[in-house]
Amino acid sequence: DTGNGEQPYECPICSLTCTNIHILEEHVDLHLKEQSFPEGGNNGDLELAQQLQTEEYKQQRLEEEKREKEEFKKLQRQYGLDNSGGYKQQFLNNMEREVNRGRMQPFEYHKRKADMMECLAFGVDDGKTKTSGITEALCKYYQNENKDVRRVWLSTGVDHFHSSLGDKGWGCGYRNFQMLLSSLLQNSLYNDCLRGTALIPGIPKIQSMIEDAWKEGFDPHGASHFNNRLRGSKAWIGACEIYSLLTSLRVKCQVIDFHKPTGPMGTHPRLFEWILRYYSADNEGGAKVVCTSRPPIYLQHQGHSRTVVGIEEKKNKTLCLLVFDPGCPSQEMQKLLKQSIDGSSLRLLRKYVGSLKEKQYQIVAVDGVLTLEEKTARCHASRVLTSEKIP
Repeated sequence: DTGNGEQPYECPICSLTCTNIHILEEHVDLHLKEQSFPEGGNNGDLELAQQLQTEEYKQQRLEEEKREKEEFKKLQRQYGLDNSGGYKQQFLNNMEREVNRGRMQPFEYHKRKADMMECLAFGVDDGKTKTSGITEALCKYYQNENKDVRRVWLSTGVDHFHSSLGDKGWGCGYRNFQMLLSSLLQNSLYNDCLRGTALIPGIPKIQSMIEDAWKEGFDPHGASHFNNRLRGSKAWIGACEIYSLLTSLRVKCQVIDFHKPTGPMGTHPRLFEWILRYYSADNEGGAKVVCTSRPPIYLQHQGHSRTVVGIEEKKNKTLCLLVFDPGCPSQEMQKLLKQSIDGSSLRLLRKYVGSLKEKQYQIVAVDGVLTLEEKTARCHASRVLTSEKIP
């Protein structure tokens, strides 16, 4: 045992131990290139060693290929690419499970199934996981709160969307797109490019919209990762898919990559500073509460994504993001509307620098509308899509 979790491989000729099969193979080849073994060796020993080495190598390759296949299947399941069905199938399966456990009556099952089929037919979200009015409630709260917040900047109104029976475990990227779109639809600047999107699309429709962006030529490398198909799958999406979809709609946006921590203990203070500049760039007035015209920011890290709807600057100069998490149940978010917001209830939303300690983060930030010519240029550029990296 090498002590570090690696499997030792022993040379069949001289018993030297290696931790890498390829190094062992090169080592044995050196033996075999010699005309003979040291004194006492013979051609029979050489042939036997060659045979043993070949058989051992084949066995190790078979075991390695088996492990690789198992890991690949595990990754396919993890990222929804295992052909196990998509939103519709998961929704039905989970409802059947609820009926079998006595948590749902059969009549409710049939009603919800009919509602789902109707929404799928029209391509719209059913709105059952949506909570509206939170950013407006936050604006009122900060107008009266004077304890430790020096200034706060808020996005244009954003609806919160929570995962449902159909997308629990994999739908965060789609739900965050719905949140972003809900804000864009309230901003007249985006009326023209979103003319065909009056209602919030459901997840299967969003999958089709991303596929349409790929067909236009956006991000062919990313499309090939999904075999150019999302609809009917539980595939996770990330910043590149959000960028491609928004750009195909002529929404101007950029992907910013915070590829390594920039502060102590694995923190990302530059991420917070960038978001502060995003919200405050055109809002430098002296008002304590600034309800900006800025859309929210899509925030991605390994395994999950969220939506940034604002940022606080404390009196001690520390920064705090205000974040909508699609994993937070609608019942919890609605409490922010049913009771007076206070510091404890804002724990659902507040993320300090010490709260975000993943190795890497990506954001998608919206900043205006593209002309048709600009859209075409970005489509060509996305064939070698790279994010801007913050050093």
